[in-house]
Amino acid sequence: MNFGLSDEQELLRAEVRKFLGDRCPIDTVRLLAETEHAHSPELWKQLAELGWLGMIVPEQYGGSDLGWVELAVLLIETGRSLLPAPLVASTLVVATLVDAASDEERERWLPGLVDGSTIGSVAILEESESWTPTAIGLRGEPDRDGFVLTGCKRFVSDPMTADLFLVPFRTGDGEREITVAVVESESDGLSRKSFPSMDRTRRMGDVLFEGVRVPASQVLGPVGEGWPVVARLIDRGAVATAAEICGAAEALHRLSLEYAMDRKQFGRPIGAFQGIKHPLAEMYLEVESSKSLLYYAAWVLTHRPDEVPRAASCAKAYASEKFVRIGVDAIQIHGAVGYTDDCPVHLYFKRAKWARPSYGDSNYHFDRIVGLRGL
Repeated sequence: MNFGLSDEQELLRAEVRKFLGDRCPIDTVRLLAETEHAHSPELWKQLAELGWLGMIVPEQYGGSDLGWVELAVLLIETGRSLLPAPLVASTLVVATLVDAASDEERERWLPGLVDGSTIGSVAILEESESWTPTAIGLRGEPDRDGFVLTGCKRFVSDPMTADLFLVPFRTGDGEREITVAVVESESDGLSRKSFPSMDRTRRMGDVLFEGVRVPASQVLGPVGEGWPVVARLIDRGAVATAAEICGAAEALHRLSLEYAMDRKQFGRPIGAFQGIKHPLAEMYLEVESSKSLLYYAAWVLTHRPDEVPRAASCAKAYASEKFVRIGVDAIQIHGAVGYTDDCPVHLYFKRAKWARPSYGDSNYHFDRIVGLRGL
């Protein structure tokens, strides 16, 4: 395969970077982070008009029918700018509907998700905070042609702005007897709340189900056979998060390099000293290595589905681990100013704290890689 980007992909990257630089600079990010939901409906509408929300959606549903490499190019840039928007969560809902929904369900939900009138989110985690089928305890009791859900989903992205949630729930006692459904946020018995988190550009919260009825028309695929759908969603979430990590880590390296060239000590830029040169070189190596793993994972998502679990885990494990280290090094290079609100470096470090556990931390994915090798 060719690891270089095509002319069209390079143009996409340039246009995305220009738009975000104009419409969502760091000052705008700070302002949105202090709003109630860290979300701008106006900005979201613009993303829809640019086609970002339907990049991997077939044209018949209003999308662009592009691949995951193009999506990775987009998400690297949104991570680079710390875009405060529910783009990753809504895109994962879109990808799952394209993959697992019936034609009728796609016609029902995809056009709204693509044009921005509907926002989706994913509700998987519960009390154990594990990404395994046994961790799903939310029960779906049979009720006429559907199910009634009672339980709670935790650490849900953008719960207050989402119009619908992708929810896996248990419909049997077997380890993988999982069913997946789309649940609308205005459903009777559904309540949600947001809680403070370190990264103010990313809202998290809980979704509580108290006798929420889900008709059969909102169930994706056969009842009790939904775990493969969830597993693919987790892999895609890992790749999407790794893409934003790569962009944010690249921005940290750029900020640190610029500061090292501008800040003078003993009459010389601090970048001239080995104590600064070496961390900067290591940061660059780690960013480029993360991007290589990411682009391969994005490529296999489209072209080699059998390789996705290992490639996704490699990309997420490496990126998660290195992003935190890059953040620490960036703060060290900036010195005391790196801890202040005026310096954007600490905003990226907070994003690292959000991204590390999202869709599995490095320990989870390294263990998974070993397991996939049969060791």
